[in-house]
Amino acid sequence: MLALVVCAAPPVLRIGELIELLQEDGWTVCLTATPTAATWIDREALAQQTGYPVRVEWRMPGDPEPHPPATAVAAIPATFNVINKWAQGINDTLALGVLNEALGADIPLYVFPNVKAQLAAHPSYNRHLQLLHDAGVTMLRLGRVLHWRTIVDQLGPSG
Repeated sequence: MLALVVCAAPPVLRIGELIELLQEDGWTVCLTATPTAATWIDREALAQQTGYPVRVEWRMPGDPEPHPPATAVAAIPATFNVINKWAQGINDTLALGVLNEALGADIPLYVFPNVKAQLAAHPSYNRHLQLLHDAGVTMLRLGRVLHWRTIVDQLGPSG
């Protein structure tokens, strides 16, 4: 199962296309969105597409986990804000919680940044990407345009 974490960057508006390709490759996809991304997407349609609720908020203690355990995690598209917070261990949204927990879960972890050139030039950005890389996160920098087929090929077939 691929835990797909989505952030508020323009490619998220087409995330259903990526999910379709991943499903064709055999992935079960469960979606977690940052709070802003959740306002950009059709959560109901994506829940229908995946068969699982799109998560945005923490569940209450004792509530059942709505998603099965992940065998891989991918942040697509990953924003400047999420990358920097993740590298610092900030856990103030469910999306960051999924990413932070995945670092200690010994499962494949991927990040596909979608960051403006002006933000990518910020001195902390490359340091934080390096920190995540050193922690075992696989990165693919695709520029401002994310090509879904390239991403699916990078992730490989469902294991």
